[in-house]
Amino acid sequence: MTPRTRLRLSVVAILLFLGLAYVRWVPLPHLFPEPYSTVLLDRDGQLLGAITASDGQWRFPLGDSIPWRFRTCLLEFEDRHFQDHWGVNPSSLARATVQNFRAGRVVSGGSTLTMQVARLGRGTRSRSWFHKMDEMLLAIRLESQLPKDTILKLYCAHAPFGGNVVGLEAAAWRYYGRPAHTLSWAECATLAVLPNAPSVVYPGRRQTVLRAKRDRLLQRLMDAGHIDPIELELARQEELPGRPLSLPRLAPHLLQTLMAQGHAGERIHTTLIASIQERSKEVMERHARALHANEVHNAAALILETTTGRVVAYVGNLPDAGVLHQGEVDVVQARRSTGSLLKPFLYADMMGQGEILPGMLVADIPTRFDRFTPRNTDRTFAGAVRADAALARSLNVPAVRALHQHGVERTLIMLQRMGLAHLDKPAAYYGLALAIGGGESTLLELTGAYASLGRIVTDFRPGEEQRLVWSPQLLNAADPEQDAQAAPLDAAAAYLTLQALQHVKRPEAEQGWNYFQGRSPIAWKTGTSVGNRDAWAIGVTAAHTIGVWTGNATGEGRPGLTGTLAAAPMLFELFGLLPPSARLDPPHDQLTPVEVCARSGFRAGPFCGEPEVINAPFLGERAAVCPYHQLIHVDATGHFRTHEFGSRAVHWFVLPPAMERYTAANDPSHTSLPPWRDADVEDSSPYMEFIYPLPHTRVHIPRELTGEAGAVVLEAAHRHPATPIHWHLDGTFIGSTTAEHRLRVQPAPGEHTLTLTDAGGHQLLGKFFVAAGP
Repeated sequence: MTPRTRLRLSVVAILLFLGLAYVRWVPLPHLFPEPYSTVLLDRDGQLLGAITASDGQWRFPLGDSIPWRFRTCLLEFEDRHFQDHWGVNPSSLARATVQNFRAGRVVSGGSTLTMQVARLGRGTRSRSWFHKMDEMLLAIRLESQLPKDTILKLYCAHAPFGGNVVGLEAAAWRYYGRPAHTLSWAECATLAVLPNAPSVVYPGRRQTVLRAKRDRLLQRLMDAGHIDPIELELARQEELPGRPLSLPRLAPHLLQTLMAQGHAGERIHTTLIASIQERSKEVMERHARALHANEVHNAAALILETTTGRVVAYVGNLPDAGVLHQGEVDVVQARRSTGSLLKPFLYADMMGQGEILPGMLVADIPTRFDRFTPRNTDRTFAGAVRADAALARSLNVPAVRALHQHGVERTLIMLQRMGLAHLDKPAAYYGLALAIGGGESTLLELTGAYASLGRIVTDFRPGEEQRLVWSPQLLNAADPEQDAQAAPLDAAAAYLTLQALQHVKRPEAEQGWNYFQGRSPIAWKTGTSVGNRDAWAIGVTAAHTIGVWTGNATGEGRPGLTGTLAAAPMLFELFGLLPPSARLDPPHDQLTPVEVCARSGFRAGPFCGEPEVINAPFLGERAAVCPYHQLIHVDATGHFRTHEFGSRAVHWFVLPPAMERYTAANDPSHTSLPPWRDADVEDSSPYMEFIYPLPHTRVHIPRELTGEAGAVVLEAAHRHPATPIHWHLDGTFIGSTTAEHRLRVQPAPGEHTLTLTDAGGHQLLGKFFVAAGP
């Protein structure tokens, strides 16, 4: 072999190697630059909704698989040798060349499916020889670097199916209204022939031509042994689709929200369940009519799995709200006043710390803090009320007093750890109003927090640290365990809190629910913001947690817009969509028996009589001892106290004057402390009590708008309200009161001494400090 020949062979070998390297290893060019539609799927892959791509085309992102019927139809119609060739089929090209020569024009391209993918990927429409050669080269590179299945998936995702429909999945939904894997042989054959001439023949146009092409393909399928004659005959009798159908719109607000969060152009796999989502929308639509009658135009609902936090249903707003009433707003994500919804978390935190017990009496009396006067919704006071009953009745005054005792900063940290991230202001910003709607959160966060309260109970494992996920899970592919954190609440306290919430009074339509066997016990809470702008209802079972909000997205309040009247009926109808739930199992390893006073609910003291035994968190053993039972001596009638011979000792329940006044008004069975038989006996029991200002507190008195000095209303309570009280400020008489013991004064800045004297000569002294300001 001559040197020249060796050189030529070397050059040829190098060129072949470079060509092979180019085909095999040089990265493919960027194909398919077109944008994709955003597709929303439920946890089983069922379509919830979709939005066209930014170019107006229905073009779904690349799918995971190709339905076997469509695959068979496509290969039979377009490329029977797809599995055998390497991107280019010489026999097909030769046949196409002969056909085009005889016709004098291009009637057949001889392209393989891979070459069609190359043409679609380049976005070229020209059928010149130059572009044909470019397609052939790119097809060879595709075959060298991609599996056959991937090439088929690319074709199925980008082939045109007429109009603005691109890709198999979009075509299946637009023409048949269901997923591609459910299509019949006739339907798959119809779709398989469409990309051949999508601008000329498609459903709704030239149906006769389309039917003929479909039937010819069906005949070929039978000839190839893919279907039998009976299947062929049945397939031919199927009707062709008409004009394109609308796609499902089961969760439009969630779709828009996820797009805004960076998921535009993606196939989004959510945790929703399509059937429950659809029925939840129907429930909200039914209740919309009653809401609209009261000029309430917006509502939202969320259903979670309690044990996992996965979202089952997500109704972001009422479908018929429209643009005028901000129907496009996703209210599930909107910040709104929390109303009374944070009270259970405060109750649970205090319970876990041993500060309260379920039956412990708390004060529901007129209460004022500097510049803040909480009031109950019904403008009444119960006096002494059980802590669990105060929670079930959603009394504002006991909640604010509890928050003052527990601490706003401490409570805020706990709430943030429960997942309420929108409580993002410092504690001083919220103050004591945090307990009754002074903060803002979202339906997503609040429902998630209630689900977490249930999860603390259901996921309790003796001897293991609880590390749970506090945020609801919307995406099916998310790994929630990476966000797990230690539980901020005690499992026993969470359980007792949910037990208390099972005794909330249900709406009138739900009365008598407990008489029906098999109904799930629901722990639930309502909330109503100031001005009736927000109505909430959230319920928890061992299986599911549901949150409902209703109101006006504009912030307009409406009379009668309350959690009980407006939101709770929707809550219980949504629970009716779900299978019954088992009862919450108590976390026995975190409960301990505690002896409590049967009357006060405090830990039993020496004068409480026969105690009751309840289950409480471990720190409940350190709860306060009953301060109300006293040992007194009474005469034979029992109507007077005395130290005379022959008296008998009894245990008497004695409330502070303010609590007794309102308790006696609500409880006819309450018996006041008997008076002394001997008037000259010094009585150590308090007859009077300051309500405002409390001793040793600071009072801020702002100036009036006119610039004049402001005033403060002093208030006290007497064990016997009709008894007159004489008021002295720094030794100077300022007035007398009877029954309603309130007095308006204008004290100067500085420290003051307030002295109260009743008609019986009993005195009460207290100091307070006045700070003046704008």
